[in-house]
Amino acid sequence: MSFSVWLGFLLAAILIAVTPGPGAVVSMSTGMRHGYGSAAQVILGLQAALLTHLAIVGLGLGALLAASDLAFTVVKLCGAAYLVWLGIAKWRALPLPADREAPSLKAKGFFLQGLLVNLTNPKAIVFIGALVPPFIDSGSALLPQYLTIGLTLCLTDMIVMSGYALVAVRLARWLHDPKSIRLQNRLFGGLFVSAGALLAISSRT
Repeated sequence: MSFSVWLGFLLAAILIAVTPGPGAVVSMSTGMRHGYGSAAQVILGLQAALLTHLAIVGLGLGALLAASDLAFTVVKLCGAAYLVWLGIAKWRALPLPADREAPSLKAKGFFLQGLLVNLTNPKAIVFIGALVPPFIDSGSALLPQYLTIGLTLCLTDMIVMSGYALVAVRLARWLHDPKSIRLQNRLFGGLFVSAGALLAISSRT
């Protein structure tokens, strides 16, 4: 992959990352509620899902998902249901400061949450399937190219999601009383439900 081709892919990756979506919502929600350390675990989960999507595309399974209405719909509805479930749980959460929450809640699988948010989004697979092939030179070794693309995607997304999370952490410093915490919970709960509803009614294009 030449430098000019990689630079074009980098610009595309930045545009993808800065576009708000479920990954940005879960990064901000976790950062505001639990701090950047927990948000970083979510962000790592998001990257693991991105790499899984890239592997699926590399193996040719992304084209199968894009071509199969049934497969796309099943994965889409599972992802929408998970986002709605997160939203309802967030909406109903008690307005407790993070340091007073039960250890089981604080130790919840942040990595797994990030993984599932991205993994159950079939549009991400279809999108990567449409974005990646034009930047691949079929006449050169494929593995180094996919490694470069994977590293670029993940580093770009990590930086952008970290930015979202750190902004949320800063905002959380002024939101400690129960009324503000309840407002946080309902704001992000509504955003998760909205993201799930949009995913449920979306098409692959």
